[in-house]
Formats: sequence, structure tokens, C-alpha cells
Amino acid sequence: MHDREQIMSEIQGETKDQVPVTVLTGFLGAGKTTLLNHILTAEHGRKYAVVINEFGELGVDNDLVVDADEEVFEMNNGCICCTVRGDLIRILGSLMKRRAKFDGIIVETTGLADPAPVAQTFFVDENVREKTRLDAVVTVVDAYNVLQTLEESSEAVHQIAFADVIILNKTDLVDEAKLAEIEAKIRQINAYVKIHPAVRSNVALTDVLDQGGFDLQRALEYEPDFLENTEHSHEEGVTSMSFPVSEPINEARFHAWISALLQEQGGDILRSKGILNFAGHDDRYAFQAVHMMADGDFIGPWKQGEKKESRLVFIGRNLNRPRLRRGFESCRA
Repeated sequence: MHDREQIMSEIQGETKDQVPVTVLTGFLGAGKTTLLNHILTAEHGRKYAVVINEFGELGVDNDLVVDADEEVFEMNNGCICCTVRGDLIRILGSLMKRRAKFDGIIVETTGLADPAPVAQTFFVDENVREKTRLDAVVTVVDAYNVLQTLEESSEAVHQIAFADVIILNKTDLVDEAKLAEIEAKIRQINAYVKIHPAVRSNVALTDVLDQGGFDLQRALEYEPDFLENTEHSHEEGVTSMSFPVSEPINEARFHAWISALLQEQGGDILRSKGILNFAGHDDRYAFQAVHMMADGDFIGPWKQGEKKESRLVFIGRNLNRPRLRRGFESCRA
């Protein structure tokens, strides 16, 4: 886990100064551009810097952006995810020089993108990590086509697996029974994601922005029972599982275990995150990883009346529930 001590000490107490970054992803035609336009024109009294790419569909029409008093940064050589991370790091760096002009940053990825490289950027580069924080990955899903798309495309599965928030768009084109089927399918891949049904991407901005990235508590309120039954997952399927531990966790032991696990299985573990109660610390520790890249820090005290329980979530392929549970439980102080 790269420069862990430094990461840990670096951001403690600084999160208020960090700019929240929303990564917006979703398949071509799902309604990302509509959602972006909605964010840029809505009356919310905030300003967003938008990083879009000129690959495939044009992200947003420039007149609109100018009207909305925003700044747009185009990627030069195609899609964000296909270019070197350096491009995004460079753009974020130049944006931070104008920090006073905006409240948040939105990075819009192209239709066929795997959000992993974009999400990892916020763990990798020291300057980026110091000045920004990944607030949420928001995936726009087209309810009318999603079941077929998931059958045909592993990228679509990844976009759902990486999401903190899903905007389930075009719900006017499907009936109740179909909606229930879609929701069950999404939860099979990512049980802890927040799902907001929408028509023409018209959702409350509070559902998309300022999600507090690390606030697992809300996501974990779902906890569907079928996750305990792993039999539905065929070999290639992406599934999610969550593990609670009620006793305090030994910090050094946890880091040693999770580092080894991600080195060995990071290719299959698309995303992992957790809120941890480390022995000897009063504050909650928030951990998250994308594949093998991990990051974490203390995020303030436990809320009053909140159960001091450590909980870890894994989303990926070939997850071995008993082995993961045993590993996590062996980190108890």
C-alpha cells in the first residue's frame, strides 16, 4: 500500500479543504449529458468545474456551459480512461490554481469507460490526493436497455460495480415488474449502491452531489438477505458482500492483511470500502480501494448512539466469502 504512513497522517482533519469530485459514468445514450446539463443549469447556488472528453458523443454543448457560468476542460487525445492518468492529473492541477472559482469538480467519462482508472487517480497522485477527494462515482443507467447491455458488456457490469449512486433513467419506458427485475439485478452486482429512479435524468442534485463518498452507513442500510446466499453467482459474475466485526480492529494487522489480499486478488476485487473501529482510536477510519490501490484516513468521531462496528464491503468476481470473513476477523485486536 503505497506511502501508507504518509497518506494516513496527511489528510487528517483536512477534508474540509478538499474539493469534492464527482465521477459521472454510464453507457452511451443512458442520459449522462442530460444529467450534466441539469446539474449545470439548476439553481443550486454552486459552481462546478467540469472535465469532459471529446470522444464519441460530445459531452455538453458549450453555449449551455457558458450560460451556466462554468468552466469546461476538454481532454485532448480521446477518452479520459484511454489516456494516461497524467492528463487528468495535469488538468486537476491547473484547476486547483483557480480553487476559489468553484465548489466542486465533475469528471464525465465516455460511454464505454471502466471508471477504475479515473477513480484510482484520486489515490495515486500526492497533489491530487491532498487537494481533492473522490466524493462519489455516479452511474447513469438506461432502464429500457440495461438488462440486455449487462448480458453483452462487461464494462456495463463494471460501471454498476463501481457506483456509489445509480441514476436509473428512462423508468417511464418500463413497467413495475421490469423495474423490480432491474433493481434486483443491480443489487446482485452491487448490493450497497443507492438507486434513484428518474425520467430524463431529472433527479434532486442532493442525490448526486456531496455524497460524502466515505459515508458507508447509508449504503449499508440496504443489506439484502440474498447476499448471504452465494449460490446465485456463477463463476464470472460480479457480486458484493459485506462483513461486520463488533470488536475493535488492530490497525497494523488490518493493513498487513488487506495489502496482501489486494496484491493477490486485486484484479478480481473491483472495489472495496469500509468503516473501521481501530483499537486505541476514538475516530472512525474510512478505507477504500479500487483494485490494488488503497487509501484511507480517520474521518472524525462516531456519531452519538452509533454502533462502533467495523464493516468491510467487497465488490468483485470469485470472492470467497468464508476466506474473506476469516481474514477480516483475524484482524481483531
